[in-house]
Amino acid sequence: MDQWKFNITEDAQLDLAKLDIQVKNRVLAKLDWLVNHFEDITPIPLGEPLKGFFKLRVGDWRIAYEVEDAKKSVTVHAIDRRDKVYKKLLRRK
Repeated sequence: MDQWKFNITEDAQLDLAKLDIQVKNRVLAKLDWLVNHFEDITPIPLGEPLKGFFKLRVGDWRIAYEVEDAKKSVTVHAIDRRDKVYKKLLRRK
């Protein structure tokens, strides 16, 4: 069985670079957990106007991502505090 993997867009890489080291490590650990347990979970979808995207909670932080089932791939598009991440994702969409 193929392993799920995650990709991080350039914008999301910039988001990650701005985080302090503890938060960055928590985010990366959560992404690693996500791809290792993806078959066992139900992703949390976002509503309109962000249909097709999903969220992952890391404390007060959110990771916004897309899923490509055929490629077994999760693509991270935005990482920020929960009060900012969805507006950021809308701008990037």
